[in-house]
Amino acid sequence: MLEQLSSATAAPLSIYLLLVNLGVGVVLSLILRWHFQTFSSTLSNREEFAQVFPFILLTTVLIISVVKSSLALSLGLVGALSIVRFRTPVKEPEELAYLFVAIAMGLGLGAGQTWTTIVAGLSILGVMALLGWRHQERENKNLYLSVDWQHDAAESAGQLSRLSGVVAAHADTADLRRFDIRGDSAEAAYLVDVESSTKLDELVQELQRAFPGIGVTFVDQSRMPSI
Repeated sequence: MLEQLSSATAAPLSIYLLLVNLGVGVVLSLILRWHFQTFSSTLSNREEFAQVFPFILLTTVLIISVVKSSLALSLGLVGALSIVRFRTPVKEPEELAYLFVAIAMGLGLGAGQTWTTIVAGLSILGVMALLGWRHQERENKNLYLSVDWQHDAAESAGQLSRLSGVVAAHADTADLRRFDIRGDSAEAAYLVDVESSTKLDELVQELQRAFPGIGVTFVDQSRMPSI
């Protein structure tokens, strides 16, 4: 019966059309890889992760181009994919979204919808780029500030108040979370909201003037992975 279905629905595969779609897929996969490396905010190795996009997109083009010519092959593909298990975890939703875009482009090209795929794919990437630019231009907020410095034990009194005054003068809000003094060293940690990168520069310069040799670390809380 499968032979009858195959003979009834099979259509000759155009090698020329397949090569054209593969060529278009190469271009789209390179654009997608550049887009991910430029606009993605993931914490993973973008260069390494982006290398899989051409393989996924072009493999999808080949599979759909072959399978669409025969119903029997499509049924066989469903059975074959049912035993495939992918064990590599995708830790961030943004990575999954880019993989889905690569698969969607491959499906469109494999189905012969070349111009539709090009227009829709570039439009999606354009919208994602616009959102990425807006995210990059967004002002810094919800920062974790950690400072450490050396001090004389005789001068330890009032240092916390002086430090908090400097931080509060350049931040919208400053919430002290930790303060440690061990021998001749001191450490403090704040959660701060800073209006702009200019304010960050001013805060660092003022801290360096008030506490010579101080170490300053900022961490963007919005980029920290959830555990």
